[in-house]
Amino acid sequence: MGVILLSMKTVDLMLSARWVVPIEPSGAVLENHSLVIHDGRIVALVPTDQALTQFQPAEHQQFVEHALMPGLVNAHTHSPMTLLRGVADDMPLYEWLQQHIWPMEARHVSEEFAHDGSLLALAEQLRGGTTCFNDMYFFPEVTAKVTTQAGMRGSIGLLLIDFASAWASDANEYIQKGLDLYDSNKTEPLLSFCFAPHAPYSVSEDNLRRIKVLADELDLPIHMHVHETAQEVNEFQARFGMRPLEKLAQLGISGPNFLAVHMTQLTDAEIDFLAESGTHVLHCPEASLKLASGFCPVHRLQEAGVNVAIGTDGTASNNDLDMFGEMRTAALLGKGVSGNAAALPAETTLRMATLNSAVALGLADEIGSLVPGKAADVIAVDLSELESQPMTSPISHLVYAVGRHQVSDVWVAGRQLLRQRRLTSIDEADLRARIIEWQKRIAAARH
Repeated sequence: MGVILLSMKTVDLMLSARWVVPIEPSGAVLENHSLVIHDGRIVALVPTDQALTQFQPAEHQQFVEHALMPGLVNAHTHSPMTLLRGVADDMPLYEWLQQHIWPMEARHVSEEFAHDGSLLALAEQLRGGTTCFNDMYFFPEVTAKVTTQAGMRGSIGLLLIDFASAWASDANEYIQKGLDLYDSNKTEPLLSFCFAPHAPYSVSEDNLRRIKVLADELDLPIHMHVHETAQEVNEFQARFGMRPLEKLAQLGISGPNFLAVHMTQLTDAEIDFLAESGTHVLHCPEASLKLASGFCPVHRLQEAGVNVAIGTDGTASNNDLDMFGEMRTAALLGKGVSGNAAALPAETTLRMATLNSAVALGLADEIGSLVPGKAADVIAVDLSELESQPMTSPISHLVYAVGRHQVSDVWVAGRQLLRQRRLTSIDEADLRARIIEWQKRIAAARH
């Protein structure tokens, strides 16, 4: 009897692990499975013994005590502000912003500042398992360039604010520079874009109307700080006779392409409106806690059907870009605020930091879960550490017990950017030297 030899399919990469947490379906944990990757995309997720008979990988990496999961998606941050980490701690938002952050930005923000701060942010996020971030800051073209050079995925905010800065002198220049950036980079596979008007109190009604028209024409999301503090809401209401969210609705901005950041001050009627309009909420729990800004009612939002994603905010208000820490805080805070220990279970919180963020950014077809056909944005988390033992539930541990130092390896579109805790696309020694110089420069300017 003859033997029929079935040829195995040649692929670029196979990642085999003790556990795979694909996010879809919700709560799934696959034991002894392999991700098969070719041309930067997931082509299969199957039991390892099956994968070994069907595929011949050019590279096969095995993770005996790790969980593979989709890369975390940081739904809101200000990357270059890593250089202002710790410069103005322990004060309320308006004092922090008006008396410290804005004056320091006026003194220091430049292309060089944006380059080095963004590079530090990328390094920190990759080492912490974040593979995609949604940014809002000056010199976004610099952040975009650094992001593509490092091989990371970024949603770049086309910033608009009503005061002059080192980047633009007025609204016309902000908008034109943003459009130029979009036009020159819209085919970059790792970049996407949002219009990023800073806040309802810092961008005029006329300029918000302009952004709305452009967002509709280009089908781009609008990403904005909204209802961040009670003071903001009260002052806006005194000035315009309505709350900021009502004004944005009046302008037609609320909807499936609107990403509202913070949202700590919400009425029941506003929650219902957010659900009906399809608006996304970007929850930054640690920054809101540190600035005593209030509590986003996440559980009530989710019960109403609102998509809630997780972000870190910038390091000047949070001090880190640690999405694992943010998940844990979000889960615990959600329980405390709602008075319900069952609110924000681990699987829900994990989804908020992956697929929900991807949905908000319009990237759910590409990232956020480990599904064949999607981009291979993957992280390996070492669960053998003593701090993760005993291993009862990978999903529970990923939210409540794991630290970002347990991320050992990271891939974006199939390219390995972190290998056994070492960055492969960023020169760590050069970056450290740059940051030391910035530390000296900023310290000297404060004295």
